[in-house]
Amino acid sequence: MSLKDLKQAISSYTSQDLEQRKRWYSPAAEAYDKTRPCYPERLIHLVVEIAQLSSNSKILEVGCGPGTATVALARLGYSMVCLEPNPDFYRLAKKNCALYPNVEIQNTSFEEWTLETEKFDAVLAASSFHWIPLEVGYPKAADALREDGQLILLWNNELQPRREVYQSLSEVYKVHAPSVARYEEIEDQEESLRWLGQIVIDSGKFKDLVLEQFVCEVTYSVEDYLMLLNTYSPYLKLDSQSRDALFAGLREKIEQNYGGNLQLSYLSAFHIAQKR
Repeated sequence: MSLKDLKQAISSYTSQDLEQRKRWYSPAAEAYDKTRPCYPERLIHLVVEIAQLSSNSKILEVGCGPGTATVALARLGYSMVCLEPNPDFYRLAKKNCALYPNVEIQNTSFEEWTLETEKFDAVLAASSFHWIPLEVGYPKAADALREDGQLILLWNNELQPRREVYQSLSEVYKVHAPSVARYEEIEDQEESLRWLGQIVIDSGKFKDLVLEQFVCEVTYSVEDYLMLLNTYSPYLKLDSQSRDALFAGLREKIEQNYGGNLQLSYLSAFHIAQKR
C-alpha cells in the first residue's frame, strides 16, 4: 500500500485494544494461508547470508501468522520460538510446522510474551512488526537479542495485476467499492519500505540497516485472486453486500477478458539491522 495508506492502517490498527487486534485477521485466516505468497527462496538465502545465521542460531519470530516464513527457515534447521496471538493463525501454524521439531509455536502476543533476555541470535518478523506499538516492539526485540544479534523484517507487498488490467478492473470498483480501488507504482512501494527502515534506525536500538528487494511474478486463478483480496485490510472492512457485488463484477470481467487467470506482481523485500 502507499505510504499514506500504510500510515493510516497502522494508526487505525494500533489504536485498537490488544484483544481486538488478536482476532482482526480471523475471518481471513484460511484464505491468508492458501493465497498469500511465500518469500522467494533467493531472498531467504540472502537473509541467512547477511544475518550470518549459523546452524546453531536461535530465532524468535514475532507474529508468525500461518507460518509462511517460519517453514522456509525451519527447513534449514534453525531452532525457532514463534509467537502468534491470533488463535486461527496459531492453529494453522501448528499444522504447517508439524514436521519441524525445532519449531515451538506459542499462542501469545509479543506484548504479552515474557521476555527472555539476550537469548536469541535473530528476531524475525514477516509482514507483522509494523502492527506492534513502537514503544514496545523495538526495545523488546533488542532486549531479546544477544550481543550483535540481528533484527530481520521480511515484507511481501500487495499483489497487483498489470496497470492496463487494473484500469479495466477499476470500472467495477467505481460502481461497487471505490474506497478500496488503488494501484501503486513500484516507486510508491519503495518509499514505504524506506520509511519502515527509517523507523528501525530511529528507534535507537539498531544500526547498519540493509535493505534488499525483488520483483516477483505469479499467476492466480480468479478464485484464488478473490480469496487473496479478502486477506487485505480494506476488503476486510467492506460490508458484505458491497464486497459480494464487487467480487461478482470482478469475477465476470476476469473470466470474460482474461480467461479466468491474472498475472500478478509484487515486491518482496527485507530489512536487516544489527543490535546496538
